[in-house]
Amino acid sequence: MGKWILAAAVAVAAVMLYLSLRDTSSPPTAAEVTARGTKTGDLVGFVAPTGAHAWLGIPYAQPPVGELRWMAPRPRTSWSGRREALMPGPMCMQFPSVLSGAGLTTNDGEPVGSEDCLYLNVWSPPFEPASVPAGKSALPVMVWIHGGGNTIGHAGSYDGATLAKTHDLVVVTINYRLGPFGWFAHPALGGGGATGADASGNYGTLDTIAALEWVQDHIAAFGGDPNRVTIFGESAGGTNVLALMASPLARGLFDGAIVQSGGLFLSSPAHATNYVDDDEPGHPSSTRETVNRLLIAAARATDRDAARQVQDSMGEDEIRDFLIATPAADILSAYEGRGFGMIDMPTLVADGDVLPEERDPADIFSDATYYNPVPVMLGSNRDELALFLTRHPRWTENHFWIFPRLKDPVAYRRFVGYQSKAWKARGVDELARQLHAAQGRGVWAYRFDWDEEGSIMGFDLAEALGAAHGLEIAFVFGDFDGGLGLGYLYPQTDARDALSRSMMSYWAAFAHRGDPGTGMARDQVPWQPWGGDSRMIVFDTDTEPGTGIRMSAEEVTFDSLKAELLADTSFTEPKDKCEMYALLFREALFSESEYDALGCEAYPPEAFRNF
Repeated sequence: MGKWILAAAVAVAAVMLYLSLRDTSSPPTAAEVTARGTKTGDLVGFVAPTGAHAWLGIPYAQPPVGELRWMAPRPRTSWSGRREALMPGPMCMQFPSVLSGAGLTTNDGEPVGSEDCLYLNVWSPPFEPASVPAGKSALPVMVWIHGGGNTIGHAGSYDGATLAKTHDLVVVTINYRLGPFGWFAHPALGGGGATGADASGNYGTLDTIAALEWVQDHIAAFGGDPNRVTIFGESAGGTNVLALMASPLARGLFDGAIVQSGGLFLSSPAHATNYVDDDEPGHPSSTRETVNRLLIAAARATDRDAARQVQDSMGEDEIRDFLIATPAADILSAYEGRGFGMIDMPTLVADGDVLPEERDPADIFSDATYYNPVPVMLGSNRDELALFLTRHPRWTENHFWIFPRLKDPVAYRRFVGYQSKAWKARGVDELARQLHAAQGRGVWAYRFDWDEEGSIMGFDLAEALGAAHGLEIAFVFGDFDGGLGLGYLYPQTDARDALSRSMMSYWAAFAHRGDPGTGMARDQVPWQPWGGDSRMIVFDTDTEPGTGIRMSAEEVTFDSLKAELLADTSFTEPKDKCEMYALLFREALFSESEYDALGCEAYPPEAFRNF
């Protein structure tokens, strides 16, 4: 019985994010045809089942261990002999999760991965060593940045073989430091001879920049053109794409950007660093509060107040030595999880060096001289929030201990709908409007609507998940068979495969020409850029009238979302409407009189949590 319960939980959770983490028990065989010489040494890869050439686990920076733990990445030194690049490098330190391929638990378990994790993977069409494209024949490059809340994930979970071979691209997937190893803005780390980058706290961001610098120096060896680099990523990966657009240190390293279900969120230095009871309070897992917990765990203090006194009495060198000496697993264990192995902590920090001091995307992207203006695609999935809600006990229950069912499908779909529209407003439409005003043409938007998952043990995944967060990734990579053997959650149909071919074609055309247009073969529905009556393209199969790939003039703003909510008569419980108003608008557009007029006086808005 327990095995079936676990299988059901894993199946429902894992479908919500595309994974293609390969079986690492038997590495592929090195193929001489893949022998390549780079500036740091010779490599040999293998021929993927698709026929593409692959090189996995290539180091792009020195291992960030020991004294380099919280430092900007240093260039990788050369190796002697020929390196076999047959397996992905280790995943970066994180808690195990079905969403990263690191294990089946979602909230607990021992940390996994390694601090020595700065590796990347490369795929290209098949070329003999003597006929690798060069010069004007070199191929566009697409660099994938994985998601996972910047605290979980692994570049080895994505296979670029089909995308590379089908559309004459060089595809790269990268690791970057995660969680407190990727973002840790403590003043003790900025002393001595540290550079502005070393002291920034934005080590994960600096890793993505270092990976792009590696591409500039080395990708020609694989047939790639360093002057035609498109960065793309999903969720936190999309956020990191926007961070690279905002970072002055990334200028000139890419010429196109694709943001899938992203959005830019920057923490102030005070929020990332301070104690929670400072005049400018920090996050509960700020770096100072984290050091407090580490001091308690090390028996150097008995409680939080005592730990603060100890920390305040320590010099910067002493704090840094203490942090460097603390085992990585102990550092991770100082954080509380928030589901799927992710941890709640500040990540991207508006330090003024790696990332701008302005925290609001409206300020960062208001003028093309303030950021790195490139053609950009922005998109979201129609049912983003279903990923995080579909197994929440508020919304689902198990019949006979095994079979999950939605408790109230109407209320569930309404909650998912409003929250997903808010994601679209913040991460797509508002950004598209800002970028279009700043740089003119060169902005495209999309929404992903595919929802044909089928059922598991009678649990209707089309209803529970729909077009949930992460489900578009399999279509972009053209790979439905990877990961935990969950290809059956994307039932094979001609319509599914046609949609994937179309999406790959648009993504590839953007990398080749800087404009998704009508796709690589110029035979797709014209994807009009943002502006005028054009807003977005919708990606869906054409199995019903009015569906299929099509342009739409829909635009979601928080003003329009408020008008929709206030006019919505479908709520049977007043508290539910109060909750939605508070969740959507308590950070902006909140009106106390409007809230009270809904009958919400008894429900403090701060009492409601998203999930």
